[in-house]
Amino acid sequence: MVVPAHDKRDYDFAKKYDLEIIEVVKGGDISKDAFINYGVLINSSKFDGLDSKKAITDISNWLENEKRGRKAVHYKLRDWVFSRQRYWGEPIPLIHCEKCGIVPVPEKDLPVLLPKVKSYEPTGTGESPLAKIEKWVNVKCPKCKGAAKRETNTMPNWAGSCWYYLRYIDPKNNRVFVDKNKEKYWSPVDLYVGGAEHATRHLIYARFWHRFLFDIGEVSYPEPFKKLKHVGLILASDGRKMSKRWGNVINPDDIIKEYGADALRIYEMFMGPFDQQIVWDTKGVKGVARFLEKVWMLKSKVSVFDQKINLFHKTVKKVGEDIEAMKFNTAVSSLMILANELEKQEKVSLKLYSSFLILLNSFAPFLTEEIWNELKLKGLCCEQKWPEYDSKLIKDDRINLIIQINGKVRDKIEVEAGIGEEEAKKMAMGSERIKKWLEGKEAKKIIFIQGKLVNIVI
Repeated sequence: MVVPAHDKRDYDFAKKYDLEIIEVVKGGDISKDAFINYGVLINSSKFDGLDSKKAITDISNWLENEKRGRKAVHYKLRDWVFSRQRYWGEPIPLIHCEKCGIVPVPEKDLPVLLPKVKSYEPTGTGESPLAKIEKWVNVKCPKCKGAAKRETNTMPNWAGSCWYYLRYIDPKNNRVFVDKNKEKYWSPVDLYVGGAEHATRHLIYARFWHRFLFDIGEVSYPEPFKKLKHVGLILASDGRKMSKRWGNVINPDDIIKEYGADALRIYEMFMGPFDQQIVWDTKGVKGVARFLEKVWMLKSKVSVFDQKINLFHKTVKKVGEDIEAMKFNTAVSSLMILANELEKQEKVSLKLYSSFLILLNSFAPFLTEEIWNELKLKGLCCEQKWPEYDSKLIKDDRINLIIQINGKVRDKIEVEAGIGEEEAKKMAMGSERIKKWLEGKEAKKIIFIQGKLVNIVI
């Protein structure tokens, strides 16, 4: 980038070869290391004093006006080996002719289908197993009608996965790859969930294919996905990626056999944030199994009567919002807290318990459906309407009020939820911790934010 003061690689290069390092963005100490954050421009002529983030736009506009340059966006695509030496995969529609060279298969003969064979073996020559199937390989050249051979390499599995979501819309259509009316109705995909590595591979290629299909009028939208959510990798208990090589793989069948499918399912959601790497811990599965046992035992307390528990209404709100935000670990945690509260009750109302089962059903479908059936409730648990919460019952009677001095937290005090401004300021100034911070100083201004904080400016 030729900016040694503000690029780590350039900085190391300049230091090694004793090159001049000129600071042009103020905010760091370039005598120690490159400053790579935003700051204020210096040594930049007419642009001195500008915030470097704003300067990017201003300098770009100036260069365009002076006809010395233009703004551009550059994408770095990773190389993609598109052919595979194997039997399965989409055949590449090309024909090799000694006279005409490489000739595309005529459109009327598409798609090229794989031959149906009882078995296929490696050729031993590095070629695809298809190369040994002479009846399929040997064809006439579409141009000169002479002897020719099909391309025997196939496309990688990513070829089909670049547009499979479109085929899901209309899977049995033998005339076109997707009906345009159906595609317009169902597209684009609401949520794409994939690993972080997809960002530079599958995701970008799917977008590439989709934009091409949009340009030729085959799809209705320029982008295939509305929202992308990465999923974190589950590491082995030793902190490494699970691999047969390391002998640290967890077999889900073994976990299900000992603890059940619901316990495995819930633990995978409860073990940590959805988008972060998490280390597997079998003890955690045991904890989840105990939670499910508790839910099972609660049915013995069920009785028909009216019961109001504020925590239930808070849980309905919390679980609903967390599922939408894919914060499954905190949703499960909320359900565990509610189960603990219900366990303390002498009796649990049927209405409240059945609503609890509905909340839990998405996480533990087998257990909840079993209990639902034992209680002789109508239909299936998964078919029920999501419970509603009473907004009046989700408000806390007391809250923790944060007290700041010049924006820094110095104390927290428990107060009534609806505390007024004057009372809150009085309690904040009366805090023993705050008094120590205010010794010999005068409060110039006191800012109050309802239900959150008091900030004292000194």
